[in-house]
Amino acid sequence: MQPAWSGSTTRLRLRHEPGLGVGLRGGASGGGASGVKGVVIPVTPFQQNCSLIWCERSMKGAVVDPGGDLELIEQAVAEHKIELERILVTHGHLDHASGVVDLAERRSLPVEGPHEADRFWIDQIPDSARRYGFPPARAFTPGSASTPGRWLGDGDEVTVGEERMSVLHCPGHTPGHIVFFHAGMRLAFVGDVLFRGSIGRTDFPRGNHADLIQSIRGKLWPLGSDVTFVPGHGPLSTFGAERESNPFVGDAVLGAGSG
Repeated sequence: MQPAWSGSTTRLRLRHEPGLGVGLRGGASGGGASGVKGVVIPVTPFQQNCSLIWCERSMKGAVVDPGGDLELIEQAVAEHKIELERILVTHGHLDHASGVVDLAERRSLPVEGPHEADRFWIDQIPDSARRYGFPPARAFTPGSASTPGRWLGDGDEVTVGEERMSVLHCPGHTPGHIVFFHAGMRLAFVGDVLFRGSIGRTDFPRGNHADLIQSIRGKLWPLGSDVTFVPGHGPLSTFGAERESNPFVGDAVLGAGSG
């Protein structure tokens, strides 16, 4: 059993979520009893933070970045009695996307994301799986006959039951990386753009350090210091905490010119 974070629109508190890693909870933007809940399930040998999120009113949900270990994801879906509607993908790296096709076919789910600029990463998934010792995995093309869904771009919206999240294109770690943001619960799913105390790598093909810094300062910081984020790996944090102490993008390093 791991400790889990339960969030409101104003603060976080520690609670326990038996067997399912990190727990998330947030109120709806209108202040009513409904909103979004979720659990973060570390998957693959890389311990990637896959998230199962759902609308409290409808109990319809989505899986963010099913990188593998689908039995753990299915366990969480069954335990919380969620009706899955879709798969959301932040970027095309193996540990975030190698389970997409199997889960989509098993559950007849559309796939939304990432940005089409990550197509070349997704096309490499079968070879990357063999190289890193992952189970066999398949590439996909959102919106194709074999994989219903769509690529996503800056300013798009996705739905989870009756809840909505906005999409921000945040290149740098990969050219097609996107972030999902729920304004009402002040929560962002940032993939590998930002971590507690660190930032995403940019030494991969088509990575770009300047783009990554601009994505963080120009897209994430303006959302507000009170925003809690779920990174692709490691513990949750807030944008405010990272602005205060992150040695790569903190205000003491880069200045306080954004947000």
